[in-house]
Amino acid sequence: MGNKLRIEKLQELIKQEMSKMLLTDLKDPRIGFVTVTDVEMTGDLREAKIYVSVMGGQEQVKSSLEGLNSALGFIRREIGQRIRLRFTPEISFALDTSLDYGDHIHKLLLQVEGDKNADNSQGSGDETSSRE
Repeated sequence: MGNKLRIEKLQELIKQEMSKMLLTDLKDPRIGFVTVTDVEMTGDLREAKIYVSVMGGQEQVKSSLEGLNSALGFIRREIGQRIRLRFTPEISFALDTSLDYGDHIHKLLLQVEGDKNADNSQGSGDETSSRE
């Protein structure tokens, strides 16, 4: 149980440090508007998968991931210096598509709501004419 809490704390710490690095240290022009959304670590703390969300089209996403992957050595060294661990974890990046998926679901819900309102306005007009 204590190990799980430690992993969660380290995940959050890596997330914070990675966010700071994106804001101040990484100067690669390929890296666009990138947000760190989550970090998952293995139980032995040897590997960390950093989930990022990228604003922009497919080309911007691809370019940003290439920029992040080319800076992996720098990022790993910086995390190792900022977070004192016995072993600095191997880092990999993964695209977090949950925000896009959530936006898609939101649009579908708005569309359903709009269709429902259109049906109600047509239905209520029919009801009043049948009552008269």
